[in-house]
Amino acid sequence: MPTKSPLSIAFAVNAEGWPDGLEAVAERAIREALKQSEAPVTGVAEVSVVLTDDAEQRELNSQWRGIDKSTNVLSFPQIEPLGPVEGLVGDITLALGTVQNEANDMGITLEAHFTHLVVHGFLHLLGYDHIEDEDAEEMEGLETEILASLGIADPYADD
Repeated sequence: MPTKSPLSIAFAVNAEGWPDGLEAVAERAIREALKQSEAPVTGVAEVSVVLTDDAEQRELNSQWRGIDKSTNVLSFPQIEPLGPVEGLVGDITLALGTVQNEANDMGITLEAHFTHLVVHGFLHLLGYDHIEDEDAEEMEGLETEILASLGIADPYADD
């Protein structure tokens, strides 16, 4: 009898234009980030990933961060920072136009940039941040390791 995964991932597509197949990409990225972060999964847990457009993302960014513009990824954690992973872990939202434009500007595929942003957003759900330089180095280092294991080049190599 198959065992239930301790982490389920729910997807919602709130905007047209997102390519097919990104749900599997996001799931792989989240599972690898969870594995490499070594966050303790202490019970059944759920993450939601919402694929939206710039208008909805702008609304969310304005409402929750007080910044009246779209952004590539937002994370809404529901667990204690760097604590046990169980219950509703949180939500990750991504804005199609912004993600596409950034990928084009960087000369990388939408899938590669999307993967990076999902990993980045999920690490925020776990409690990682990049406000202080030391924390940014830790988070970016972990992102780079996770992405390398997924076959994605270091997004911070040119910084």
